[in-house]
Amino acid sequence: MTATDARTAVEVVDWRRRVFALYAAVRQADDPHEAHAVWRAERDDLFARHPSSPLLPGAREGFDGLPVAEYDPGWRFELPLLDAEPGGFEFPTGTDGVVPFARIGLVDVPDVGTLDVWRLTTYGGGLFIPVRDALAGRADGTYGGGRYLIDTIKGADLGSDAARGTIVLDFNFAYNPSCAYDPAWACPLAQPGNVVTVDVPVGERYPGV
Repeated sequence: MTATDARTAVEVVDWRRRVFALYAAVRQADDPHEAHAVWRAERDDLFARHPSSPLLPGAREGFDGLPVAEYDPGWRFELPLLDAEPGGFEFPTGTDGVVPFARIGLVDVPDVGTLDVWRLTTYGGGLFIPVRDALAGRADGTYGGGRYLIDTIKGADLGSDAARGTIVLDFNFAYNPSCAYDPAWACPLAQPGNVVTVDVPVGERYPGV
């Protein structure tokens, strides 16, 4: 490993440390509106200043914040994890080999539809819930490949209650995967069971199509 490789590894660790700390603050906040404001501000700072930002160098020039909709409490839910048919998919990456996911359940979101809940089956585990809504790929809509709601192995965890078997889904915190900004990233995207036919107008938007 070269000195450059080592520095890059340390930078990625720092990025993840800050993301984990950010979501810990979000879970501990009493007011979701205030938590959302903190989330937006910290992510804007990470994207603008951090060496591991997925923004390409040209996109950092004049960057004044990610396009995130204002908070709408009607898009926050605490939902039970329901049974689902067994299933899985494998995602090939350029750096980590083939990453396997297993479907462990689903959530039924009022007025939205069902979303599959995935678990990363390799070392570290983690829950993963992406969503692709009807605005995906449309001008001033959402990212065509879908957004992430939950990706606990990367720190994106809005909370759960193990005793009750529920998980918090707040679509205001939906965010674009790194590959939306830099095609060099390989990102698992929304599977058929994570595609919904309604508009989800909150969360991070995607002005580029």
